[in-house]
Amino acid sequence: MVAAKELWVTASELLRSQVSDGVWQSTFAQVSPVDLTGDTIVLTMPNGIIRDRLDGRYRPLVEDAVAEAAGHELKVDFQLLIPTLFEPDPSPELDFRSGSHATPPKPEHRQAMSNVGGDAGAVGHDLENRYTFKNFVTGPSNRFAIAAALSVAERPGGSYNPLFIYGSAGLGKTHILRAIQHFVMEVEPQRKVLYVSTETFLNEFVDSIKNSSGNDFKRRYRQIDVLLVDDIQFIEGKDRLQEELFHTFNDLYGANRQIVLSSDRPPDAIPTLEERLKSRFMMGLLTDIQPPDIETRMAILRKKAERDAILLPNDVSEFIAANIVNNIRELEGALNKVTAFANLNGEPMTTTLAEQVLGDFIADRQPRPITAEMILEETVQQFGFPVEELIGKSRRRPLVIARQMAMYVTRELTDLSFPLIAREFGGRDHTTVIHACDKISALMKERSQIYNHVMALEKAVRNKAHAGDR
Repeated sequence: MVAAKELWVTASELLRSQVSDGVWQSTFAQVSPVDLTGDTIVLTMPNGIIRDRLDGRYRPLVEDAVAEAAGHELKVDFQLLIPTLFEPDPSPELDFRSGSHATPPKPEHRQAMSNVGGDAGAVGHDLENRYTFKNFVTGPSNRFAIAAALSVAERPGGSYNPLFIYGSAGLGKTHILRAIQHFVMEVEPQRKVLYVSTETFLNEFVDSIKNSSGNDFKRRYRQIDVLLVDDIQFIEGKDRLQEELFHTFNDLYGANRQIVLSSDRPPDAIPTLEERLKSRFMMGLLTDIQPPDIETRMAILRKKAERDAILLPNDVSEFIAANIVNNIRELEGALNKVTAFANLNGEPMTTTLAEQVLGDFIADRQPRPITAEMILEETVQQFGFPVEELIGKSRRRPLVIARQMAMYVTRELTDLSFPLIAREFGGRDHTTVIHACDKISALMKERSQIYNHVMALEKAVRNKAHAGDR
């Protein structure tokens, strides 16, 4: 390991002198050496975009730099580093009330987790490169929005500025914004591209006031080539933040920089939004996303099945698509549940099995007043941890798993975005929530205990919501 690090330090210096700062920051700065065995050095990176870019465009450059640093030719193996919070649990059951402690993350895992995610900078916590145009299923309900987004990504500042995309939760707005980010960074790595949630924008603005660092905040946002702001509806009622966004918008627009905004409603339907901001949001192109039709929903399910190597029969795809209508997030969550149940029980996927697994969910598709607070209360009842610990900083293993399951259920049963879920769970970074949802989704397919706990928690939350309605 030491030899690999020493070799990569020398090779990195050679590489940095041969590429632009933009290429270095978006690609090479996130590479870490993990092994040097025989004639091969193993390099890891946090996501598939960087791996594919290195393996395709920059492999000869890396191999030459490594050979010069080593004094002889070496093979270079590019691998994904997927951070893991815990070592595999050797026991078949978890005692959630035992108070046993988690195995702490290894140093290299902590470093990897700090290099991925976050609203700022390069590619976020998209370890499987999910949020791209290629992975977005286009249909009549979103075709115009995708065409506009692709046009913006190909010519930032050249057309549709600003681009304002609106639609209900769970229809793919965040995916589109991330796809623009990834496309621009891939094609024009020298451009400064920033994806940010309104929640993060607000927090950074408040911190700039508290720390008297307003000039740093202005420089950060006003020197961006492509600014993508998600969930802009949360700016309502925040006068000082609206004032700052107004001036940021003017600076970027005046410099022909691209601005893309998303919301759950059009600008003129956002209460307390200043008229001058409304007019600016509407001066470019407004486009909405509607719930997908059944053909598009089936295509989405097949896309996810292909990505996750799931053998999905057509009749099962049609059954799920016919019963989960308004929300892509719920659609994919339903497929996760059916797949997990089939895997854990060694049963083939059939419509009968899907109906059995999704019966309660399909029976009641009416809007439910489910909140993160309600889910936390039911998590307390199921696992025995107080709310203060669930939203606190403790890293005890059973507590962490319970917290991750609560985050997963919150994502499944509410319209809250990742940043808003993170805020409900003690003000964490939103990438922690993304990791939790990915982890629990995977564990549900492997461990019956996790699957049963998640399903029981979801059922308890729904029952509580129904009881409240009555």
